Formats: sequence, C-alpha cells, structure tokens
Amino acid sequence: MEFDPYHPDCPSRKLVDRIGDRWTVLIIGVLSEGPARYRDLAGRVAGISPKMLSQSLKALERDGLVVRHAYAEVPPRVVYELTEAGRTLRPVLLELERWARTHTAGVLASRERYDEAQITAPGV
Repeated sequence: MEFDPYHPDCPSRKLVDRIGDRWTVLIIGVLSEGPARYRDLAGRVAGISPKMLSQSLKALERDGLVVRHAYAEVPPRVVYELTEAGRTLRPVLLELERWARTHTAGVLASRERYDEAQITAPGV
C-alpha cells in the first residue's frame, strides 16, 4: 500500500499531524536524551498542561514512537522512552530545532515588517 500525506483520507496525513505537533516535537526532543519520568517531561516541556502531556504520551505510545515502562514499586514509577521508530525521528526533528534556532530572529523581523505594513496600508 502506498501512503500519500497529501490525500486527505490517507492515514499518513494523521501521522504527519502527530509528528508535526509542537508537543510531539518537544517530547521527542527530551526523550532523545534518554528515558524520563512524567514529572521530568513536565518540567522540561515548559507550558504543557498535565492533560496535554498525558494525551500526547498516550498518542505517541499508540503510534509506537514511545514506550511506557511501569515499575511495581512504592511509590509506583513510570518511565517513558523512545522506541526504535521514535529514535529515527530525532535527526529529522533536530534539523527542525536547528532551523528554528537559526531563523527565528529573521522570522520575527519579517513579522514586524509585515505587521507595520498592515497598519500603514490596511486592506492592500
């Protein structure tokens, strides 16, 4: 079967959406440094709500990108880590991270110029 993310009904479109989600990018970035507990992920991925972190981890686990290890200890310990498939995404997402670090200043300047132009010539 051939997958085409440009086709709206193709399952690969949903996978592209998952991979391109900002929380996915950041979670995979943290987990690429090694396994992490939930609270460590919550601390490193600033701004993510507990609900969104839980939903994102479950979705990544369902997609086979993250594995959850639960240890029968007191208190219980849960650790998340990337699967082999998840690890193959890291170089791709690292390039995205590098691009953002390199080009953010230019993008912000472009936005400022655009917004100023909209104020001086609205509706053009």
